[in-house]
Amino acid sequence: MAISEFLIQSTLKLCIDPNTDKDFISGKYARNIKINGNDVSLDIVLGYPAKSVMSDIQTLVIQTLKTIDGIGNISVNVSSKIVAHKAQQGVTLLPNVKNIIAVASGKGGVGKSTTSVNLALALAAEGATVGLLDADIYGPSQPQMLGISGGRPESKDGKSMEPMQAHGIQAMSIGFLIDTDTPMVWRGPMVTGALEQLLRETNWHDLDYLVIDLPPGTGDIQLTLAQKIPVTGAIIVTTPQDIALLDARKGLKMFEKVNIPILGIVENMSTHICSNCGHEEHIFGTGGGALMAKDYNIDLLGSLPLDINIRTQADSGKPTVIAAPDSKVADIYKEIARKAAIKIANASLDYSGKFPNIVIQNT
Repeated sequence: MAISEFLIQSTLKLCIDPNTDKDFISGKYARNIKINGNDVSLDIVLGYPAKSVMSDIQTLVIQTLKTIDGIGNISVNVSSKIVAHKAQQGVTLLPNVKNIIAVASGKGGVGKSTTSVNLALALAAEGATVGLLDADIYGPSQPQMLGISGGRPESKDGKSMEPMQAHGIQAMSIGFLIDTDTPMVWRGPMVTGALEQLLRETNWHDLDYLVIDLPPGTGDIQLTLAQKIPVTGAIIVTTPQDIALLDARKGLKMFEKVNIPILGIVENMSTHICSNCGHEEHIFGTGGGALMAKDYNIDLLGSLPLDINIRTQADSGKPTVIAAPDSKVADIYKEIARKAAIKIANASLDYSGKFPNIVIQNT
C-alpha cells in the first residue's frame, strides 16, 4: 500500500490526545507531515506545556501510525508552542506576557498562595516560561514560599524593576521592597496603585504565563484586576467545607460579571491521610468542589490532600513541585497546570498585534 498524506491524516484522526480529548488532526497538532517512500516524519505541536507527558504522546502517535500496512520508519517530534489569548474586552495585553492566570479565593486560609506558587512552578516544570506576581499587598507570602530574602529588585534604567528569580520562574512582590515586619497601612487607592506598578513596571521576560496570586475576597484589588489588567482566565481555590464554598461561589460570580473566563476549580485539603497510621478522613467534608463545578458547568481541575509536607515545603522556600518533583502531590499540581493551560489553549487567540494601526489623514 502506498503511503500518502491523506492516509496519515486519516489515521491520526483516530488518535486521541488523552489530555485534550481531541484527535491530532482536528486539534491541529500534527504538522510538517513528510513522506519518503514508506518512511514518515511529522511534528506534533501542542498548545500547552506538557514536558512530563511528551514521551507518552510520542509513543501514542507512533503506535497509531504503525497500524498502517507497509509503513516504514516513523519519526515523531513532540513540542509545545504557547501563544497569546484574548483577555477582557477593551483591555490590551501586557508587553512580553502572553497569558495571565488569576488565582483567587473567596476567603483566606484555603491554601490559595500555596496553590499559586505550585501552579507556577508546575507550569515551568512542564516547559513554559512563567512569572508569579504576589498581589497581596497587605500580606505578601510569596517571598518566603520562594525562598527569596534579603535582596531587592534591580533597576537597569531607573524606571522599571527586574523580576526576582527563584526555581526557574520570575517573581515580583511588595515583600521584596519592604522589611518583613513592616505593615502596609494603606487605603484602597494606594493598594491598587501599588498593584499596577508591580505589574506594569516589572520588566517581565517573554512570559508564556503570569500567575497572579490574589488576596482573598472581592474588593479593590480584584476590581482593579478585572477592569485594568488583561486576565486570560481565573482559577478558584476552595476547600470542601460549606462555609468556604459559599465564599468561593461569590468569587466565581465576580469573575463572571466582569467577563473573565473561569478555567476551573481547585479543591484544596480535600482529604487527610494520617502520617502515622495511614487512615484517610474527609475532615472538611467531601465532594464540595465537584458539586460547585457541576452547578456552574466548569471544570474541577484537581483535588489536593491536606498534607503536612505541602505546608512545611512551602514554609521552607521549596514548594512541593521543587522539593518532591516525583511525588503524587507534585503530579497533581502538574495535572492541574496542564488542564488550566489546555483551557487557555482552547480560548480565542489575541490578534491585536497582527494588524497595523490605521490612521486617517486629510491630504
